[in-house]
Amino acid sequence: MTQAASLHVVGLGPGHADCLTPQARAVLERAECVAGYHLYMDMVPPELLEGKQRISTGMRHETERCEAAVDAALAGQATVLVCSGDPGIYALAGLALEVLESRGLVDHIPFGVVPGVPAVCAAAALLGAPLTHDFACISMSDLLTPWETIVKRLTAALEADFVCAIYNPRSKGRPGHLDTALTLARRFREPQCPVGLVRQAYRPEQSVSVHRLDSFDATQVDMLSLLIIGNSESRSLGSYMLTPRGYARKRQL
Repeated sequence: MTQAASLHVVGLGPGHADCLTPQARAVLERAECVAGYHLYMDMVPPELLEGKQRISTGMRHETERCEAAVDAALAGQATVLVCSGDPGIYALAGLALEVLESRGLVDHIPFGVVPGVPAVCAAAALLGAPLTHDFACISMSDLLTPWETIVKRLTAALEADFVCAIYNPRSKGRPGHLDTALTLARRFREPQCPVGLVRQAYRPEQSVSVHRLDSFDATQVDMLSLLIIGNSESRSLGSYMLTPRGYARKRQL
């Protein structure tokens, strides 16, 4: 029987080669097989794919992708499953473990997760300092989570005055979800509350902008965007967004 090789789930970061961590690069260099969604495969530096077996699948074939990666590792190939951002944030680290668990392979295949720069951190860096205090990440996609649950979580986060980072904010199939989220935000935030919009962070089509909540136009948002809604103390500074940590208050005390 062929000895199983390793399976790593690797975060590629936002997409630019400069944002690929040295650890991720080293694991990709050692890999014999690389699997991923075809758009994420395009984000891997070409020299790291040269001479390797490639497994590429389309949207909504995540389980098949993980199964194929597990099969490659079982066949003795050091395998990497790539994700954009960080593999543990709305990505495939969890599903890969579920597949290993369902097949009784958790203790048979050496498994590891290699962190990447999360989309929320990439967007925050481009906006300045919107996440300097407590924040919550919430996805608007109801493909795997009931919409009622998403609304409940978003309402709780807004009411508790978290900065809210909105993943998967708007798609052609659910254009109204973001409108609902913004309506909720306007219940708990002042009109001038800043909203940061980052699209295609660290990619050639990158765009970054800061808006007022009361006049924000949701139609400019798509699935390649990430939205950051400030808390009650967040403010815009020209093209930047700032959420104070509280040092000024500490000095006053």
